Amino acid sequence: MDEIKAYMTENQELILEDIKYIVESASPTNDKQLVDECGQRIQTLFEKYFSYRAAEITEQKYGNHLRFEYGDGEEKLLILSHFDTVWDKDELTYKEGENRIYGPGILDMKGGLVQAIWALKACKDLTIQLDKKIVFLCTSDEEVGSPSSKKLINNEAKTSSYALVTEPPVAGTGALKTERKGSARYHINIVGKAAHSGNHHEDGISAIKEAAEQIIYLESLTDYEKGTTVNVGVVEGGGPLNVVADSASIGVDFRMETTEEQKRIEHIMEELTPQAEGATLEVQGGIMRPPMHRDETTEKMFEHAEKVAKELDMELEEASVGGGSDGNFTANMGVPTLDGLGAAGTGIHARNEHILKNQIPERAALLCKLICSL
Repeated sequence: MDEIKAYMTENQELILEDIKYIVESASPTNDKQLVDECGQRIQTLFEKYFSYRAAEITEQKYGNHLRFEYGDGEEKLLILSHFDTVWDKDELTYKEGENRIYGPGILDMKGGLVQAIWALKACKDLTIQLDKKIVFLCTSDEEVGSPSSKKLINNEAKTSSYALVTEPPVAGTGALKTERKGSARYHINIVGKAAHSGNHHEDGISAIKEAAEQIIYLESLTDYEKGTTVNVGVVEGGGPLNVVADSASIGVDFRMETTEEQKRIEHIMEELTPQAEGATLEVQGGIMRPPMHRDETTEKMFEHAEKVAKELDMELEEASVGGGSDGNFTANMGVPTLDGLGAAGTGIHARNEHILKNQIPERAALLCKLICSL
């Protein structure tokens, strides 16, 4: 058996213990205190295995980011993980089945983060000499578009030769992600005019009706041939049933395959106008992540990963997906990027979110061997 895979197999239960330790520390993105508490558990693992802690990048609104360095060299390899989740405290609990391990954020992406720690630990314990510096960023706000970590990621990307992202691989196939759609998010606040719904209905301007018309228009922008999808995921507004609603708001998520399409959607949102006379719109938001394109450097990097996988008796596939990640940023900076190098499983953002215990050794070994060989 390959030396690195044997190491991961031997330590599988310890890896799982560390995953449990991190998953049981709830870290919903918008709760800075909880996210920072989870960050301290990650620091505990760094100190336990490497005898030093990551540098902390302090944030006011979101959790503090962690920047860990390992090795030395003129070249730099960037590893990207995040430890915030979409789950509120106590919304899900950690539990183990025969092969499925459940928990909030275990797949997206605390399992992958811990596997990355163990990939570096394997380099240390097996005395594998690296000829490059590893910078491992653990960020706290990926689930809301990385508003505070984007600049940090881009700055690291400027001096990085490669980027590895420990998001989960494609469910079922285990494929790496070499292409992702770009994204944009908008919130539209609508102001109408209140009136009594019985006595003076004609004097009112319904913000809810305006919202409905805007929703129909925005959803019509979905174009599957272009790879553009539009989802109105939040609708709020109104009050008493006998009052014409004078306020409403909607939240919209866009996914686009190309930069040109992203710019087209951006222009549409900048020029958005009310359907009803007298109603007003306030549009907030914009582009969150650029598309992650598959180019020649990505192709070469994936071909290298295929060779590494064969050394582990793995057949590796690649895929284009609709979801975004922090890999979108590094790829847009011209850094060859491979995504989907985290823990394998199913249920991203779903209540059945889980990882597969029996795939921990080979997925962790794959990441480690890529770190060693790139």
